[in-house]
Amino acid sequence: MEQNGLKREMGLASALATVMGTVIGGGVFFKVASVTTEAGTANLTLFVWLLGGLLTICAGLTVAELATAIPQTGGAIKYIEYTYGKPWAFLLGWAQMLIYFPANVAALSIVFSTQLINLFHLTAGLLIPLAILCAVSLTLINFLGARVGGALQVVTLIFKLIPIALIVIFGLLTPAPVHFSLLPLTAAPEHNFWTALGSGLLATMFAYDGWLNVGSIAGELKRPKRDLPLAIVLGLALITLIYVVINFVFLRTLPLTALQGNLNAAADAAFQIFGNLGGKLVTIGILISVYGAINGYTLTGMRIPFALAYENQLPFSQYLRRLTPHTKVPYLAGLFELAVAIIMMLLGSFDLLTDMLVFVIWIFSCLIFIAVFILRRREPEMVRPYKVPGYPVIPLLALAGGLFILVATFLTQPGLAFTGLGLTAIGLPLYYWHQYMQKRTH
Repeated sequence: MEQNGLKREMGLASALATVMGTVIGGGVFFKVASVTTEAGTANLTLFVWLLGGLLTICAGLTVAELATAIPQTGGAIKYIEYTYGKPWAFLLGWAQMLIYFPANVAALSIVFSTQLINLFHLTAGLLIPLAILCAVSLTLINFLGARVGGALQVVTLIFKLIPIALIVIFGLLTPAPVHFSLLPLTAAPEHNFWTALGSGLLATMFAYDGWLNVGSIAGELKRPKRDLPLAIVLGLALITLIYVVINFVFLRTLPLTALQGNLNAAADAAFQIFGNLGGKLVTIGILISVYGAINGYTLTGMRIPFALAYENQLPFSQYLRRLTPHTKVPYLAGLFELAVAIIMMLLGSFDLLTDMLVFVIWIFSCLIFIAVFILRRREPEMVRPYKVPGYPVIPLLALAGGLFILVATFLTQPGLAFTGLGLTAIGLPLYYWHQYMQKRTH
């Protein structure tokens, strides 16, 4: 399989940094609000964070096999196309364009605005205007060129790790105001255990989001067979440890009722640990981190409709593939993504948006896990520089976890599940209609 001319220059350290930088985003600070609400107890909260990490490791190891066997730009879309055909690949691109990237931008802009209002004691009525301003500013920054957007990403990655490190280190050293037992695992009396587990797991998956892209570095690794599984296991294991420990700090710093449904929980914990000035500085670090996360989704998101339009797969493709004359940025595709994100901000809450994007992306993740089995049988001679260890157990665990998330969402949030499915399914008739119209015009 062709390597797309990529240079094999990355070692284990670079791969590890890429994996961790891709996955750690804003969710680590804000998902404690919904995870504690859904789980209902401190010990089940920590357990679902651990379970989410283990599922993510299995998923990352599984997808990496396809990433090394099909090392093409486009990642997941190319794995789906190779295994299932163009309509399914279009459907993933459509779901990313219409739900995944705009929902990420909208959800994180809402929490950025929430933090800003909390830090400067602004009026709650500014929530949506400030969120829109945040998303608009990042779209305009990215119109200055990929180099500017990329540079902002590097700077904010450093800021992303500072508040996490400070909260973990000082949070563990500070005497605990709150005490709880880790075992036995229990849900709140009013919650069904399995429902609480499923809903809690779905909530954590937003913080682990990004694992689907970790295999995309395969073509640039010096030793993919050794370093790719190592980078995935070590990187995602470290992220899981960070998430479990930081949530342990939150749970021992603030009572459960102060965390549940509170998007300012991380900032409140920082104020409790560091006092007023230290709390403000850590909150500013969190704001910069979230701004960087939104930048990443803005930078990547506008390139999805552009890529689909470049292959003439969308109505109005001739407009969506237009680039700015000097910086060569797909500005109309960027404005389209921004418009969808703003509509989502006006209609949905942080948790609603994140749950929907996680649900939709896991439909395709499950298809990718199944693709590993299909291609092993269909093309046994395919060159696979890396094979998933523990086959078929690891891919089956990833698939079981993914199906559990999907079924749990259908049972606990059927409206959200059907909305996500419906918005995704619209892509199929659109795809076939556009193909038909193209044939007529030629």
